[in-house]
Amino acid sequence: MILYPAIDLKDGVCVRLLRGDMDRATIFNPDPVAQAKRFQEAGFEWLHLVDLNGAVEGKPVNADAVAAVVAAIDIPVQLGGGIRNRETLERWLDSGVRRVILGTAALSDPDFVLDACRAHEGRVAIAIDAREGRVAVEGWTRNSDVRALDLALRFEDAGAAAIIYTDIDRDGAMGGVNVEATVDLAFALTTPVIASGGVSALSDLKELKAQESAGIDGVICGRALYDGRIDPAAALAVLAGKK
Repeated sequence: MILYPAIDLKDGVCVRLLRGDMDRATIFNPDPVAQAKRFQEAGFEWLHLVDLNGAVEGKPVNADAVAAVVAAIDIPVQLGGGIRNRETLERWLDSGVRRVILGTAALSDPDFVLDACRAHEGRVAIAIDAREGRVAVEGWTRNSDVRALDLALRFEDAGAAAIIYTDIDRDGAMGGVNVEATVDLAFALTTPVIASGGVSALSDLKELKAQESAGIDGVICGRALYDGRIDPAAALAVLAGKK
């Protein structure tokens, strides 16, 4: 199981939001390149990078910061936020991003997402962000009536690398991951699931690791790594099955 440390970019700096609220951002590092290097040096094998402004505006906003991070590290990067068309997607893939994440487009333009998954098999992940089980889009500023599972099922067998499932009410709140909802989703799909939102302690990682056979391929962690609640070496050992 892969542990993805998260860098969320807002106005060019590393932040963490509380439940996706752009007005409730805590700055953890003003230098995203330095933060990315720190994660690489800690032994992480991937980096999860999100352009938060881009997610809201529907187009890349923190492009310079993203490009600088990608150029500065050797580990692969998965990038989300503001990728809504083929031109943007292919530009990022050509620039060194290993995997792009499509979220809002999965609801607003499913044909584009299906085509992208098929054209770039294994290099497109689909982000499904849910509030009380219903999908939220556009940087979590707009709620829909679509169930997370129903949306995920639309992309089965399309060649997506993973479904990234976030429980918005848990994200940044340090209240623990929603293991039950994540496992239920993973059991219903053949596409691997990456858990996100609410990871606050090693116990959360142990719970997810115990459910790996359900189809949980990885977990994204942000605030708990920044504030020291989770030690990188211990976390990596848990997910490698060494603890």
